[in-house]
Amino acid sequence: MNVSKSVSKACKAALLGVFVLCSGTIASAQQNDWAESASFGYGIGANITYGTFGNVPVHLDVWRNMKATGPVPTLMYIHGGGWVFGDKGGADNLFLPYIERGWNVVNVEYRMAGDAPAPGAVEDVRCALRWIYRNAGEYHFDTTRIVATGHSAGGHLALMVGMLPSGGDLDSACPADAGDPPLKVAAIVNWFGITDVNEILSGPDRKTYAVAWIGAQPDKEARAKRVSPITYVRSDLPPIITVHGDHDPVVPYSQAVHLRDALSQAGVPNELVTVPGGSHGGFSDDQLHMAFAQVWKFLDAHHLPVTIPSASTEAR
Repeated sequence: MNVSKSVSKACKAALLGVFVLCSGTIASAQQNDWAESASFGYGIGANITYGTFGNVPVHLDVWRNMKATGPVPTLMYIHGGGWVFGDKGGADNLFLPYIERGWNVVNVEYRMAGDAPAPGAVEDVRCALRWIYRNAGEYHFDTTRIVATGHSAGGHLALMVGMLPSGGDLDSACPADAGDPPLKVAAIVNWFGITDVNEILSGPDRKTYAVAWIGAQPDKEARAKRVSPITYVRSDLPPIITVHGDHDPVVPYSQAVHLRDALSQAGVPNELVTVPGGSHGGFSDDQLHMAFAQVWKFLDAHHLPVTIPSASTEAR
């Protein structure tokens, strides 16, 4: 159901309650500033069904800048949870910095491993990108300025959203109609996402969440390669920035290093922001400020506005 409305002061209070629960990620003073931005001038389309796969409906929320009179930059946010748990409902405080800057945000859910092993989640988020393209006119999405981002498994899925060649077999769940443009994004912001699934299926870096997502399927290595961003490195990719703590016990820091090296060798604009001593998220206020400063600088360098000055400047 599409429930589109302006966010009221009461909703703002409810949102702040969620942010307090997540205060390990975003500083409380920043929460108040970002919630203030979300509370005035934004509308929310909640739990919009963008597809039904294997009898499982999947949904997204649209946070729309109601002051804009034309297309605005749009963030596609994908939550984490190792592909086995988590939901979009706890993700708001992770994308509020973009709302403060006037962006539209599409907050995407996808099927967990219990409903669909790999590559189900990848197919879902590619369908969500197709939905963004097809609904750009209604919601003022600027399809030339879509940034995909996410944390952990969401970072992995953001990479897959932006790195997969358009029209491949992983797009078969939502094939293009006549006249549909190729699916692409303008940049990817990867927060400590998995880049090579095979590396965490066995050996010293084995992770149970990866084993659960691949599941008891034949040709596990080939399947893991198919859903690994490192597989799709090539010269024509969008700019990619990765933020990763060098003491991450959940997604090895080496995953970020290997992606950086492969992208650099292919000539892809990219940056690795290392958080010294950083774990799997839960960064300190100073670490988070540093990381976001680098993200804004990177996006600005690639002609993606850090802040939208006013609605009139975005009109087409």
